[in-house]
Amino acid sequence: MALGAPKSLTSCRRFFLEPFSAKQRQYEALRAYFVEGAPSHEVAERFGYSPGSFRVLCHDFRRQPAPEFFVVGKRGPNTQPKKSRVRDLVTALRKQNHSVYEISEFLKSERGTHLSPTAVREVLKEEGFAPLPRRLDEERPTHIGPAVQAVADVRQFTMTPRRFITQCGGLFLFASDLVRLDLDVVAKAARLPGSKMIPSVHALRACLALKLWSVERKSHVMALVADEGLALFAGLNVFPKKSYLSEYSSRIAPQNTAKMMAAWHGQVAGDKLFDASSFNLDFHSIPHFGEDATIQRHYVSARSRRQPSILAFMAQDAQGRAFCYSNADIRKGDEANEIFRFISFWEKEHGALPAHLVFDSKLTTQANWGRLDDLGITFMTLRRRSRRILDDVDQLPQSAWRRVELDVPSRKYRTPRVYEQEAFIKQARRSFRQLYILDLGHEEPTILLTNDRKTTSPKLITRYAQRMLIENALSDAVRFFHMDALSSSVGLKIDFDLALLVIASGLYRLLARRMRGYDDAQARNVFRDLLNMPADITVTDTDVVVRLHRRAHLPVLLASNLLAKPVLVPWWPGHRLRFEA
Repeated sequence: MALGAPKSLTSCRRFFLEPFSAKQRQYEALRAYFVEGAPSHEVAERFGYSPGSFRVLCHDFRRQPAPEFFVVGKRGPNTQPKKSRVRDLVTALRKQNHSVYEISEFLKSERGTHLSPTAVREVLKEEGFAPLPRRLDEERPTHIGPAVQAVADVRQFTMTPRRFITQCGGLFLFASDLVRLDLDVVAKAARLPGSKMIPSVHALRACLALKLWSVERKSHVMALVADEGLALFAGLNVFPKKSYLSEYSSRIAPQNTAKMMAAWHGQVAGDKLFDASSFNLDFHSIPHFGEDATIQRHYVSARSRRQPSILAFMAQDAQGRAFCYSNADIRKGDEANEIFRFISFWEKEHGALPAHLVFDSKLTTQANWGRLDDLGITFMTLRRRSRRILDDVDQLPQSAWRRVELDVPSRKYRTPRVYEQEAFIKQARRSFRQLYILDLGHEEPTILLTNDRKTTSPKLITRYAQRMLIENALSDAVRFFHMDALSSSVGLKIDFDLALLVIASGLYRLLARRMRGYDDAQARNVFRDLLNMPADITVTDTDVVVRLHRRAHLPVLLASNLLAKPVLVPWWPGHRLRFEA
């Protein structure tokens, strides 16, 4: 049919019976349903919809005040004035063998025309020019490019006198504890991998520095890779780059991680970091957002759903508030017995079983409650609120309840009602002490179960309420130590990161103990107030002098006497660390 000729009758009929655009097809389908009264399933079949999608289309049409079916969008310009003005110049420059980047820079500097390299490439393609062959670096014109940093190599590390400013000044406050606890012993005991360029203890110190300085991902270290202070802290000429840090944990086996954690317990034994009178236990699901068939699905409480994630087990010393154990190498079906792996670890390293464990109802099975009782370990847990238990609570008369007072002045609900009884657990094949608790701030009753028959009910309730400490610690680990910033889809690599988190949290607790008013502060608060500050560093023939910039909380550091004692640092040959404020 010639251009501009009228359509035939058949073509006109086909326009209505065989709509070619999506909007017209929607119009004809809706008209057939609402005007002609055809059944929805017949209309859906005639116009190529599924029954469900056509019902959704009708639902949206009913709620759309002014549907638009035949609105023609505004036509844009058919020309590109910016390209057209410089087309001849771009062609001339390409004939002189200039690259698209050089042409773009020339247009910006000489003609004031901002044309991106992509736009220049499109112009050249339209003109029939093929891309230039890749050139060697020496064949390219000289221009300012990214600075190439030196490779980390301990053999190039020197203590030549110099002065510089570091953004990580507060990091040096950990140096005295690292010297005293001797990370070299931890690295050797764990048989961590190393090389002549970056020995194992230097690698461990570098990885630990990222945790202590709250660097979220290994790739983010590139913003600090030129910081001389960070390299000096690790004892290297420059700080390792993200490629090394990402690859390092791939060389660490589960045996290395277990030995590293055991060695850490041995080094802090004299500091009484772990009170060991009671432990809080919990699981945490570290979500994974990639696509990997080996990642199992676990419940992620922050999102209230099950999704691919790495399941991690964490143990916290209730009194010292430091993490003392972690394990991310857990597969489905192994969760219930993870509590006994922690018990075995603690007994092996400390020569005694854990005295007291507190956990929620989903951490292990009821049958394992009996195993804990056989081992002589006191435990406390919650029972799930089944329909039968709730009915039992409702049927209790008012006279059966006893009002108790909790010795927690800051708590809002201090006088709950308690009913105590013996509960036989079939799977455990024995009876336990069970407490029904009302007026504790929850609509439904709290059901505590324990094999502790000596402690009074107010103290039991108070102790279980303190289990929130591990919830707060996990929140701090997610927000400050970036526990949810998944570095890999391999659980064993996450296991090493969590072991570093255990060490870093311990170092923060040791530091917080020295600071007046920060005994119970979380790591992110300690970092914000006391550590996150730059410093001027002067390296002399005998000392490394760190002068911290003045901050509002600097008097807290001065009062701790931490800045008053020079420390001889072994990885700085013959040099001491001194602070000035």
